[in-house]
Amino acid sequence: MSFDVKRYPILVVDDEQDNLDAFRFNFRKTFDIVTASGGAEALGVLQDREVAVVVTDQRMPRMTGVELLREVRVRQPDAVGIILTAFTDVDVLIEAINLGQVYRYITKPWDAKEVRGVLQYAIERFHLQRENKRLAAQLAEYTGYLNHQLHGEFDFGNIIGDSAPLRDVLEKVEQVAPTNSTVLLRGETGTGKELVAHAIHINSPREEKPFVRVNCAALAPGVLESELFGHERGSFTGAIARRPGRFELADGGTLFLDEIGDLPMEVQIKLLRTLQEREFERVGGAETIKVDVRLISATNRNLEKMIEDGEFREDLYYRLNVFPINLPPLRDRLDDLGALVGHFIAKFARQMGASAAPASAEAVGKLREYNWPGNVRELENIIERAMILARGAPLAVQHLDFGRRAGGHATPAPIAAVQPSSQPGATPAAAPALADDGKSLAERLLDSERKEIVAAVEKSRGNIASAARTLGINRSTLYYRLRKHGLEHLLPTKIGVGGDEPGGPGGGEPAPT
Repeated sequence: MSFDVKRYPILVVDDEQDNLDAFRFNFRKTFDIVTASGGAEALGVLQDREVAVVVTDQRMPRMTGVELLREVRVRQPDAVGIILTAFTDVDVLIEAINLGQVYRYITKPWDAKEVRGVLQYAIERFHLQRENKRLAAQLAEYTGYLNHQLHGEFDFGNIIGDSAPLRDVLEKVEQVAPTNSTVLLRGETGTGKELVAHAIHINSPREEKPFVRVNCAALAPGVLESELFGHERGSFTGAIARRPGRFELADGGTLFLDEIGDLPMEVQIKLLRTLQEREFERVGGAETIKVDVRLISATNRNLEKMIEDGEFREDLYYRLNVFPINLPPLRDRLDDLGALVGHFIAKFARQMGASAAPASAEAVGKLREYNWPGNVRELENIIERAMILARGAPLAVQHLDFGRRAGGHATPAPIAAVQPSSQPGATPAAAPALADDGKSLAERLLDSERKEIVAAVEKSRGNIASAARTLGINRSTLYYRLRKHGLEHLLPTKIGVGGDEPGGPGGGEPAPT
C-alpha cells in the first residue's frame, strides 16, 4: 500500500519520560510521533489535532490505558488503539480486544522491529477505514446524482441500475406513485419487490405516514388474520389484551402484503371486504374500524392458474391487479450487473471494515455468464461470500462460489430428458440429483456457511483466532459472520490469546470497530 505514513500522527502516552524518549528515538524518522505524559494530557492533544494511532501504557496514575482508549473512541472513533504493558495479568486487555476497544497489545520490554511492524499495520488499518468512508460517500453522492439525472425529483432508494427493463419498471413507479391505486408487483424471488413497494410509498403523498410490511407466507393461517386485522382481548387462547392489526398500524400510509398468493381463502374474503368498504372488525370484536390504507401486494406465483384451481378468489385478484408491475429477473437486466456488484462491494466493505477494492474484469465476466436463479438476492449473497474469501483483495474469479446448483460452472447446464438407449440391455443414465429441500440456492449457501462456522469454532474450543485461521478469514470477519448467523452464544466470555498469530499475544484482526 503506497502512501506517506507521516500523513497520520501517532500519539504515544506514557507516564515515564524514558519510554517516550525511546519511542521518539526509534520511530521519529519513520512516523510522525506525538507524545503525552498521561491520560489527561493525551485527551488535551486530541482536542487540538486528529491522530491515526494511540499507543498507551496500561498502568498510569489516574487513568489506565484501556480507560483512555475508551475516551479516545468517543472523541476520534477511527483512531486505532494499542496498549503497552509489562504485566502478565492481561484479562482486562483480552476483554477490551474482544469488545473492539483495543486493536492489540504489546508486552514490555518491546522489540523495535516488532513495534514498527505493528505501527505500520495500524496506520494501514486507519488509512483503509478512511478510504472506505470516502469511497462510500462518493458512491452515495454519485448514485444520488444519477438518480436525479435519470428520474428528476423521484427517490428510488437502493434500486440500482439503468438497464432498459429496469427503466421500464421505474417509469411505471413514477406514474403510479402519486395516486392511491392498488399495485400488484409480480416477479421471481429476489427481484426486489419490497424495494419497489417502498419506492412507490416514499414517492407518494403518503410518504410521511407508515410503510407497514407483512409476509403472508411467514405466518400460520390461524395467525395471519389476527396479524392483519388485530384482535380483542379474550378472542382466542392467549389473547390477553387488545392488539391492533397491520391495517390499523398502516392507517394513512401504505400496507405491503408480500407473497399474497399464500393468503388463506378465509383471509382472502375478509381482505376483499376491507378493500371494498375500507373497514373491518378485529378478530373477536364487533366494532367496525375505518381505515385509509393504500395496498401494494407482491407475488412470485401464477395467480391466474391459482384462480383456475380454486386456490385464489377471482374478485380479489381484480381488486389487487389494478396497476400491475412486472419485475424483470436479473438475467434479463445484465447491463445493471456492474453497478450492482459495485454497490454490494461498498456495502459489505463498510460492514466488514474491509477494502472496497473493485472486482476484476474476469470476475464480472464470470458473473455475467451465470443464469441467476436467485436474482439480485443471490448476487448479494455471492458478493458477500466473495469478500470474505478475498480478505481485502480485489474480487477475482477464484473468490466466486455459485454453489451446487452451478455444478462447478458459471451457467447451470440444462437438464436433458432421459433418452432410451440404442444398446440392448443398456440402462439409461440417471439424471443428476437436485436438492429437494425446498430451499433456494442462497438459503442452502447460508446453511452450509453456518455449519462450517459452528464446526470451526467448536473444533477450536471457542478460540476465535484459531477458528478464523481454520476458515481462512480474519477475526473481524468471523465476528461479523457469527453475529449475522445469530451465533453469539458460541463466543466465550473471555477469549484467550494462545491461538493468536505468532509473534506475541493479540495478533490478527480485531473485532469490528
